[in-house]
Amino acid sequence: MAEIKIAAVLRAGIYSPNHIGNDAAILNLVADQLRKRGCEVNMYSEEQLAAGAVGEDTIINMCREPRSIEWLQRAEDSGRLVINSGYGIENCIRERLTRILVGSNIPYPDSMVVDTDTAVREKLAKAGISQCWIKRGDKHTQHKEDVSYVRRAEEAQELVQEYFLRGIPRAVIQRHLEGELVQFYGVCGIPFFFWFFPMHPATTHPATETRLSIEPRLKEMAQHAASELNIQVYGGECILSPDGDLRIIDFNDWPSFAPCRVQASTAIAKSVIGEIKNRK
Repeated sequence: MAEIKIAAVLRAGIYSPNHIGNDAAILNLVADQLRKRGCEVNMYSEEQLAAGAVGEDTIINMCREPRSIEWLQRAEDSGRLVINSGYGIENCIRERLTRILVGSNIPYPDSMVVDTDTAVREKLAKAGISQCWIKRGDKHTQHKEDVSYVRRAEEAQELVQEYFLRGIPRAVIQRHLEGELVQFYGVCGIPFFFWFFPMHPATTHPATETRLSIEPRLKEMAQHAASELNIQVYGGECILSPDGDLRIIDFNDWPSFAPCRVQASTAIAKSVIGEIKNRK
């Protein structure tokens, strides 16, 4: 497969808050796995992508810059193989993500998309929401303040106003769910699927009966979300309620896979090779 040339585009640092090293690590490992399979892989930054330096027909990427997403969409429209799809990456911006998941009947918290220059207290009271998460709606996360937890409607109003002053036009307000946080990672078209309880490392591998109860539902839900969002390499978080319900609270295009990086890199490389073979 030496004739196969692949571009691997790293994520711009501003879109990797607290994860620059982890994000670079997974893409470098995937590139190494592809090289072991005979591919030529060239690494690029998002700046180089925008400058027109990428000429390969297959592009794997962790892009988040709006201009990069537009470039990837044009490349995909022209017939190049792009993983993840630029359209899928755009779908993971929280306003779009919320609308798509809710519209696809995927279990998701009660949510509303609001303009940040409007009053939200009455809307929250009408919806019966007090404790909630407020998330930037217009772009991918750039700062830790782009995702914030508040306990009262008054705090929510103050935070939405802060978003407005920061130049963020829209926000997603999501009801806080009580339960156990579950983190998951997957790759479409490959059996690989990894999940764990991040708040309780000791229970990363719970009792077999617990895993047998949760895993099939979690995997089906995650794969359904990935399909609706048009994302091949994904990760996310959900809440396991005391009653055993699962609801996705976040979904990410090409996360860092930090807890399972080695296994994930092999799975992603296999998925990429499979897509290339299908094209041929």
